[in-house]
Amino acid sequence: MVRSLKFEGNRAIPDAALAAAISTTASSWFARAAIIRSLGLGEKRYFNELEFRRDVLRLEVLYKRSGYPDVEVDTLVRREPRDVYITFRFTEGRPVLVASQTVTGLDSLPDKVREEVLVDLPLRDGDVFNRYLMQVTADTIGRRLRNRGFPTGSVFTGFESNTENYTASVTFEAVSGAPAVFGQARVEGAKRLDTAVVRDLLFARPGRPFSEADLIQSQRNLYKTDLVRSVSVDVDSANWQPGAGSVPLLVQLNESRPYRIRAGLGYATTECFRTSAQWTARNFLGEARTLELNGQLSRIGVGDPLDFGFADNICSVTREDSIGSSKVNYRLGATVRRPAFLGPPNTLALTLFAERRSEFKVYRRQEVGASVEIQRESPRARLPVSLSYTLSYGETEATPVSFCAFFNACTPDVIDQLRQRRLLAALAARVSIPRANSPVDPTRGYNASLEVTYASKLIGSSAFQQFTRVFADAAWYRPLSRDVVLSWRIRGGLIFSPEVAVGAELNSFVPPEQRFYAGGPNDVRGFNRNELGPVVYVVTDSALRSAGGNPDSLVADSVQAAPTGGNTLLVGNVELRVPSPIFPERLRLAVFLDAGTLWERGRDDDFGRARIRFTPGFGLRIGTPLGPARLDLAYNGYDPTPGPLFAADTAGNLQQIRDEFQIDRRGRFLGAPLTFQFSVGQPF
Repeated sequence: MVRSLKFEGNRAIPDAALAAAISTTASSWFARAAIIRSLGLGEKRYFNELEFRRDVLRLEVLYKRSGYPDVEVDTLVRREPRDVYITFRFTEGRPVLVASQTVTGLDSLPDKVREEVLVDLPLRDGDVFNRYLMQVTADTIGRRLRNRGFPTGSVFTGFESNTENYTASVTFEAVSGAPAVFGQARVEGAKRLDTAVVRDLLFARPGRPFSEADLIQSQRNLYKTDLVRSVSVDVDSANWQPGAGSVPLLVQLNESRPYRIRAGLGYATTECFRTSAQWTARNFLGEARTLELNGQLSRIGVGDPLDFGFADNICSVTREDSIGSSKVNYRLGATVRRPAFLGPPNTLALTLFAERRSEFKVYRRQEVGASVEIQRESPRARLPVSLSYTLSYGETEATPVSFCAFFNACTPDVIDQLRQRRLLAALAARVSIPRANSPVDPTRGYNASLEVTYASKLIGSSAFQQFTRVFADAAWYRPLSRDVVLSWRIRGGLIFSPEVAVGAELNSFVPPEQRFYAGGPNDVRGFNRNELGPVVYVVTDSALRSAGGNPDSLVADSVQAAPTGGNTLLVGNVELRVPSPIFPERLRLAVFLDAGTLWERGRDDDFGRARIRFTPGFGLRIGTPLGPARLDLAYNGYDPTPGPLFAADTAGNLQQIRDEFQIDRRGRFLGAPLTFQFSVGQPF
């Protein structure tokens, strides 16, 4: 059995590429591990002498075609009664370099098109002469021609090598062919779907310049509707003569089943158990519409009426959340989607919903409503944009101390005024720029988004539901080496609101569900969820009496912190991700520095102070099919955020007993103030 397979001396070609080029492979980890192998687990791969000799030749050919003609491959084989340990040792030698690179056949193209075709080619002057990379360059030029109106664009390669100087001259001969536009599309396989609607979903519209990318995006757009199980969009070669000015298309599809049912069950630290179900009717009332009926439940096991006592054990974190976790959260919704609305990039969605949602330790909102949304995603601009209008009727429940501390609403009648059911009419626009190479675990590129929400009496909102909310987020990812990634992010937001009469005073009231909150596993990780920024403290009369009436004698567990949020947010993160010394394919390590502040503009008291907090830390990333499972440990050396302390009696009446109160509620590890965060997926 092949117990070990190693490569030494290879600098030009990574181990993974060498291992993929040969037949000999190492047995799986379970089969190699000394303790586990006796159980017979894992895949065993055995040594083949003939294939091993051929592997030496395979590696020599790979290196020579990669630009190293003098490579020498040596082997070291250590044999034991049951195992074989193999090492390939390379002496790469002097590489052949590209002395010149010439592209011909593009003189007839406009200057702009020629520049776009030749920019940032994979093989350049001075690079090692890699024949594989030479073919990739030829394919790149040909693909760019076919994406710019030349359906027969192709490229031929040639080279001359100087063995004495170790140089090579490379030539690419491009044949662009005649330009052409898209013609009519023929649809095959449609049974329930209207072929006219299928054509409406194509980006390859008649009269537009031919583009291979538009064919791919047309196929992707059809898949996005969920109406087809398989589809191909290609040139109708049976009805097209190369050189013709119009290129007919052929769409071949296999329709999805008329109905689909999905269900899910999960667990989250702040939501306990949750479940969801969805029923979908495809091609609802024709014209490619879909109808989705969905339902969700969360806080199962801790919230009324499905409280099974899990707050005392597996969902113990919810004991700190007297607002959000006291009742089961739910959402019932019905959505009708119409793709190709006024064009193939657009999707119209109409939704009716009823829901109860909450934010950890902050608020609980219950409402019914409807929304209309238009989504647009152009394949060329790669700039998803959405515009929505939502009208809902509901109420928001928050801690009385939040209203009292922020809006001087300390009496039951004024608090009830803020909790009344009201209309919320919101117009929201969102634009995102996805330029990262992966949505789950990005290593290169960047992502950015901007969201603006406007609620006003002018569009149907009540006087207590008026605000303008702006939120922006941008993250960058840069590989420093093959497995080392440096990433950084900045996010921030502003909320503006007019003054309204709250009791006998005027205040700029922003509903709790619209305010900004900070702290948690995807934010400033040195703080627990929502605990960065303005905070008020609550203690019961009985706990205060137990402390002899002295707030300084209170223990941390007897005091509840109630985040109040703010109208101004600024957060920045920097993280370096490196492979682990053991199991680097599955484990990665990270070091990070988070910084952020959250405050209330327009206040001259403690809530109006902008305190920037820096929390460094390190973490562990474990690869899973759902993305990296993440454990972070962050250091928080700051004193607790000061805030007013309120005492609450059994009737719920509040009395402020101190202006600036502090109590240390941070976790500790080996005596240091450290905060543990666990989540799935990268933090940004």
